Amino acid sequence: MRNDVTEMFGIDIPIFAFSHCRDVVAAVTKAGGLGVLGAVAHSPNQLEIDLEWIEAEVGDKPFGVDLIVPAKYAGSDQGGLTLGDLRGMLPPEHVEYMDDILTRYEVPDLPADTERRGLASGSDDTAAPMSADSQAPNLEIALAHRSAIIVNALGPPPQHMIERCKEEGRKVGALAGKPQHAERHVNAGVDLIIAQGSEAGGHTGEIGTMVLIPEIVDAVGSTPVLGAGGIGRGRQMAAAMALGAQGVWCGSVWLTTEEAETHPVVKEKMLRASSSDTIRSRSRTGKHARQLKSAWTDEWENPETPMPLGMPAQQVLIDEAIRRIDRSAHHEGSGAEKLANYFVGQIVGNMNESKSATQVVFDMVDEFISATQSVVTQMEA
Repeated sequence: MRNDVTEMFGIDIPIFAFSHCRDVVAAVTKAGGLGVLGAVAHSPNQLEIDLEWIEAEVGDKPFGVDLIVPAKYAGSDQGGLTLGDLRGMLPPEHVEYMDDILTRYEVPDLPADTERRGLASGSDDTAAPMSADSQAPNLEIALAHRSAIIVNALGPPPQHMIERCKEEGRKVGALAGKPQHAERHVNAGVDLIIAQGSEAGGHTGEIGTMVLIPEIVDAVGSTPVLGAGGIGRGRQMAAAMALGAQGVWCGSVWLTTEEAETHPVVKEKMLRASSSDTIRSRSRTGKHARQLKSAWTDEWENPETPMPLGMPAQQVLIDEAIRRIDRSAHHEGSGAEKLANYFVGQIVGNMNESKSATQVVFDMVDEFISATQSVVTQMEA
C-alpha cells in the first residue's frame, strides 16, 4: 500500500497502534505498521528502558511516542500547579466520598511494604500530572531515541514541543475531535492529524467517526489524516480510508491481545463486553474519557454524590484508590472486581478473542482487502 502516510514513515501498512505496552508497539511495527508507545504514565527512567528495548526489537523500523499535554488544566493559567498544591486543594467531601466507596466495596489497604509508584511516589514539589512541566523530561528522552513521530493526545501540542521535534527532524501528530481543533493543529505546525470520533477509548469528544473524518479531511487540506474511534477491523479501516483518511489509529483493539499488560480481570471483562458496555466518564482523569462501565463509573455518575474534579485533580484524588482496586480485583465477585475498569472504546464488542498483536494486524489487512474488493465488484456489476 502506498500513500502519503506510508511514504512519510516508510511503512508497509498505515495501521498505527497506540499502546502503553512496549511488546504491542514492537509487534505492530515489525508487522509493517507503526507502534506508538503511550508514555504519559512512564517515569523518565522507565521510558528510557522501554525505548531502548523497542529499538533493539524493531531494528531500523519506525515507532512513535505519545504524550498527553492538555492545553488547559487546573492551574495552567497560573503557570502550573505542583503535586503538593493539588493535594492541598482536594475538597474534603471528595476525599470522604472516595474513602466511602473503598469502604463500601471492602477494598483493602495497600500493604505497608508496597512500592510507591506513579503519583504516590511524587514529592509535593513535583510538577502536576499531564502538565507541560511533567512531560518535558519524557519529550527529551523520546527525542534522544529514534522515535519517528511524537504525538500529543489531548489538545494542540505546546509550541515548544513542536519546535523541539522540528529541530530533531521528527514528525508531530495530534488528535482532533472537531474540525476546528484540526485546523489549529495544522496552523501550529502539526504534520499528521488523528481524527478521533466519539466511539474511541480514552479522551474523546462527541462527534462520531463517520461524520468526523470527512469533516477533518476537508478542513486540513494536504495534511494527511488518520481515522480513529471504533476502528479495529479491516472493514472499518476500509470505511475510514473511503472517507478520506490515509490510515488508521487504533488503541482499544490491542488491550485484549496476548502481549497486552491489561489487568487480567479487566481483560476478561472486555472479552465478554458488548459495544454498549462503555461510557464517557470524567471519573478517571477529570475529562471525559470513554471507559468500561463498572461499579466505579456508576458511583461517579450518581447525581446525588460529588461529581468528579477537573484534570488533574481527579487523578490525584483517585490515584491510591485505583492502585488498591487493581491489587485486589483478582477475586471474582469481590468489591474490587466490581469496581475494576479501564479506558476502552466501543470496538470492545468485537474484542471477544485474545490473539497476538501481529495476528490482529494480519486479520485487519485481510479483511481490508476483502472489503475494498467487494466495493469494486459492486461498482462493476
